[in-house]
Amino acid sequence: MAFCAARSFSAPALDFGALRTKAPLAVGISCASVAGSSLWRSSSTKSKPFASLSVSTETSKKEGVHTEKAPAALGPYSQAIKANNLLFVSGCLGLIPETGKFVSDGVEEQTEQVLKNMGEILKASGASYSSVVKTTIMLADLKDFKKVNDIYAKYFPAPAPARSTYQVAALPMDAKVEIECIAAL
Repeated sequence: MAFCAARSFSAPALDFGALRTKAPLAVGISCASVAGSSLWRSSSTKSKPFASLSVSTETSKKEGVHTEKAPAALGPYSQAIKANNLLFVSGCLGLIPETGKFVSDGVEEQTEQVLKNMGEILKASGASYSSVVKTTIMLADLKDFKKVNDIYAKYFPAPAPARSTYQVAALPMDAKVEIECIAAL
């Protein structure tokens, strides 16, 4: 048999005026429940409520990243975004930055160019391949997995980033491969 009891209480007064007005404020109240009649009956002391006050003086910033050394975004998005010590790099294609055209029709050459483009965005952000913690690879044909893997392995030192790989119905501009990543700053 399980028992549940609720009890109201008054929290001590907090001096919120001493806190910075622009700091986010989080207040949480935690409680515990007890199950089992023998444990419930044997408890003779009343538990005190627990209140938690967390104050952060940091404010979140979102900063766009752009470099001319990588292809421009093909739509209303950034090459990358810096936020909370993380870098989110948008999906990169195997385009030559100066021409906006694919390096070739081959998946190997496109993969190499994708990773070069990603490297330029990482560098412009103050990161590197070794900073990358997660990648997502999108392939037009999953049969290209091994070819892409062989090239990808040259760019990421151990421990390699966590990764997901998918075959998708289509990629922008009929690309063979697109890769996005998240890096720690």
